[in-house]
Amino acid sequence: MKVKICGIKTVEAAQHVVMSGADFIGFVFADSKRKITKEQAKEIADSLPSTIRKVGVFVNEDPEVVQEIASTVGLDYVQLHGDETPSYCEQIKVPIIKAFQVHSKKDLNKLERYPCAYYLLDSPAGKYRGGNGETFDWSLAKGLDHLKGKIMLAGGLHAENVQEAITEVSPVGVDISSGVETDGEKDPEKINRFVRAAKQTER
Repeated sequence: MKVKICGIKTVEAAQHVVMSGADFIGFVFADSKRKITKEQAKEIADSLPSTIRKVGVFVNEDPEVVQEIASTVGLDYVQLHGDETPSYCEQIKVPIIKAFQVHSKKDLNKLERYPCAYYLLDSPAGKYRGGNGETFDWSLAKGLDHLKGKIMLAGGLHAENVQEAITEVSPVGVDISSGVETDGEKDPEKINRFVRAAKQTER
């Protein structure tokens, strides 16, 4: 089970993510309380081992800006959380994780039109796209066997419910931000507990 810890803002928090055994680390470049600059992200990225994949999160950003930040920071993936179209995605030269807000079953009909590495199923947006700490009805994501190995799950996950979510959806990976925070900051103990719980399903 792949695990992505998103919304990393400091080198210290990034080191905790690496030590936890997570697979992806996420930097937010869109409006969010977790937003950082490309310079901050590059400093963090330069401190990471090559074993962890670096992901940049964007919302309706100019493709040239996305490309420039990806190049500067050395991103392995670009995660798109806005209203980006399939043709927009084709302009990005980095593997894409496209996020979809799941209100109903019909939200899943458009997945295959997108050229991307992973489809991230997330709960409907609050103030910001993603990172709201709310789950969606996981049963809606059943029947996506033809996309096996490409579905990632986000939205309201934490150490206590991640196994149930994995059993219900059978994703290749899970993505968390607020669920491993205490008072708005990444909590090393919560990160460790979440990664352990998510990866237990592999045993």
